[in-house]
Amino acid sequence: MADLEHGDRAILKSAINSVGLPLLFIARSAVAQGDTTPSASGVIGQVFDTIRPVTETGIHGFFQLLGNQPIAFVLLALALGTLLGKFSFKTISLGSTAGTLLVGIVLSMIAEAAYGITYAIPGILSSFMLLLFMYALGLKVGPQFFSGLRKGGLAFVCIGLIVWSLNWVICYFGAKLVGLAPGYATGLISGSYTITAILGVGQGALASGAYTPPAGMTVAEVGANMAAAYAISYVLSTVGIILLIRYLPRLFGRNAVADAKLAEAEFSGGATHPVPGAPGALVMGFSPFGVRAFAVTHEKFIGRTVSQLAEDFPEAPILRVVRDGEIVDLDSDPTVEKNDIVTVRADVDNLILEEGELIGPESDDSLARNVPIEVADVHISSHKLSGQSLSDLGRIMPGGVAVRALFRGGTELPLGPKSDVRFGDVLRLSGPDVALQKTAKRLGGHAILPTMKSEVLYLALAMLVGYLVGIVTVTISGIPFAFGTSAGVIMAGVGVSYFRSRNPDFGGPVHEGARSFLQDFGLNAFVAVLSANVGPKVITALGGDTILWLALIGVIGALVPPFVAFWIGIKVFGLNSIIADGAATGARNSTPGLNAIIEESGSSIAAVPYPVGYALTTVLALIGGYFSMILS
Repeated sequence: MADLEHGDRAILKSAINSVGLPLLFIARSAVAQGDTTPSASGVIGQVFDTIRPVTETGIHGFFQLLGNQPIAFVLLALALGTLLGKFSFKTISLGSTAGTLLVGIVLSMIAEAAYGITYAIPGILSSFMLLLFMYALGLKVGPQFFSGLRKGGLAFVCIGLIVWSLNWVICYFGAKLVGLAPGYATGLISGSYTITAILGVGQGALASGAYTPPAGMTVAEVGANMAAAYAISYVLSTVGIILLIRYLPRLFGRNAVADAKLAEAEFSGGATHPVPGAPGALVMGFSPFGVRAFAVTHEKFIGRTVSQLAEDFPEAPILRVVRDGEIVDLDSDPTVEKNDIVTVRADVDNLILEEGELIGPESDDSLARNVPIEVADVHISSHKLSGQSLSDLGRIMPGGVAVRALFRGGTELPLGPKSDVRFGDVLRLSGPDVALQKTAKRLGGHAILPTMKSEVLYLALAMLVGYLVGIVTVTISGIPFAFGTSAGVIMAGVGVSYFRSRNPDFGGPVHEGARSFLQDFGLNAFVAVLSANVGPKVITALGGDTILWLALIGVIGALVPPFVAFWIGIKVFGLNSIIADGAATGARNSTPGLNAIIEESGSSIAAVPYPVGYALTTVLALIGGYFSMILS
């Protein structure tokens, strides 16, 4: 090492001391290259500067690293929280969302209390993740949303009013009853309802002079009371509402999974196939048809064209002809020769019992048997086809294409040979890819096939429109009213999926795996960021008897209203338990609660009533928060 300059030796010594001998070779190689590249040692120094806090100060350095690298904090909270959420005790578990929230809060509280490190992750990250979740959720429930309004709109509105009014009464009069100082009631409403904007409304009442603090108390002290009540009640109510909403059906003796299936059947209007654009729409599923290959030896097939055979044997259309190890182009309407291998598609019973005797011995030729069968949605865009029956359309469809479902205006219609089709209808077809493309062209559209991709253009534009609608604010008597960005974006997703159910060309297709990932990751990442920022506020609010009253009133205000509303929903309005649960969590403005019942029931049907209560109570909660402040 004698030939190394002093600065280089310092770098190597730092490498050895910080991370041990295993990195010595890497560091030395970099220094050797650095003889002609002055920036090499600087780059290595930056790497060691990032690692040094952990290696030099142990646990303190670890928490310091999480503070300096917010992304590391989010990923760690996600990983540990998801792991924690998987553990169950007597079939009860937190779930990934509550687990992530708890882990993040514990990490941020330890950092604040033990090492004086205050985590503060930019809110734009959590906001964007939440909007991704809302949009993905809207994509899934869009077609069911409007039927949900028709079926239970009044019940959803009543549930929203019940939750909001009970929450306000409990928090406001609870604070009055135990003698809490001004500001605490408004903070309790904001935290127990998990609507941070209520704090802004309360601060606005203070700033405008609509409320004047009593003698001996400053505006800053009232604001601090609001923040303390908000922090305590927010954390407890967020965890509590997740568990309550998740297990409400079970508390009333209902099976969440079974009730979700009943609700899906009810809101589908009796349809047996998912509407275009919905999850599972382009999944093959069970089919009575099978694909088999036969070597042609019978005289009835030899010397005849594919089109002639299609007319004589429509129940067993030819999908492929293989001759001398090569695929014959069917567009040329070839003549079938002896020892050709033909691939046919027909009812399995017919294939087993009849086709072998009719065509010849079955073949295991891989080239002939490897004919992938796809499912596609096709929008009928040709006016000249309007009024024709499915049997008429069968004449223009290539061999092997079968009609699985017919949709008009997003509604599935009964299927039969005399079913008529009209311009704008959607046909769900199955068959070989090439045949589907040809059929779609003849119907005036193109085949929407399963894909691993998602339409980013429509996602960005729809979310932008929903976001802009959500931020439009109207101020009445000093109270700002807005639809809210979350509500705006979920309705954007609802709108896209609604129009896609009528025309699958609109913004699609979106792969269900990608949509599901956006939904799960978006919400949990939002919760992870939220936990980092809320944890320090909990520390500052701890102390004295006041915290006990804040915790008690906040939990009661968060959990009792949705419990009562759920009971009224199933007993008075006769709602399905999952629908009542979705209405209650929407009225409580709890997106994590919605995700909890979705996980518990294995269905997104609970999201159908969610936007109704969410939008209504967002407005009412702001009004209530303002009056809770000026009445203090």
